[in-house]
Amino acid sequence: MSRSLRVGSIAAIAALAIASLSSCAAGNTPDTLEIKPDNAQATVGTSIRLNNIAVVTGDETSGEHTGPANVTVNISNSGDTPVELQSVSVGTDSATFADEKGAPLATVVVPAGGSVLLGGDGNPSARIASTSLVVGGFAPTTFAFKSGERTEADAAVYPNKSIYKGFGPTPTPVAAPTKAAGSPAATGAATPGATAPATTPATAPATGAAAPSGAATAAGTASPSAGTH
Repeated sequence: MSRSLRVGSIAAIAALAIASLSSCAAGNTPDTLEIKPDNAQATVGTSIRLNNIAVVTGDETSGEHTGPANVTVNISNSGDTPVELQSVSVGTDSATFADEKGAPLATVVVPAGGSVLLGGDGNPSARIASTSLVVGGFAPTTFAFKSGERTEADAAVYPNKSIYKGFGPTPTPVAAPTKAAGSPAATGAATPGATAPATTPATAPATGAAAPSGAATAAGTASPSAGTH
């Protein structure tokens, strides 16, 4: 084989190798596979699958968080009977369930052949009243089903931003303070520092009535003795 043919063959082999590697790299990126990196997944038995498990806090972008948080997960059930999610916990802190309107739920039912997304507008939620997390880190999350089966996963912790905007906990409304019984406003007692109301002067004696000797009149002068002419 001539030298030019050998060089041409080597160049062709190198080009094929580079094209193959580029194709593999493009086909394995998260964007190409349409998956979210670092999001945990888990299975329970042969029919229950939990996808995109995450914990969403408030609006913190990073760092430590202590307060409410929501757990979001897509649970699919390929079995012939419904399954019930009985509890979700992050570490030792348990979540409470609510339906899409905020009414309490004892369990979350995943229909046979269907799926349920926890979190986001129009979906049931799993809310933890208070927990300590690191935004950008991971948190041990446990899912228990009414059948007695359970699974655990290290869920990524995200802020309530970007693709998880609306998945974070909704602030609890704070009731306006009420006036306690016995307070100055309730009893009508004078408030410290308030000006006392002016008093009404005493009524002067009726005309023609004799005033005692030396008593002050309504004008403030001493009245003469009854026997003086």
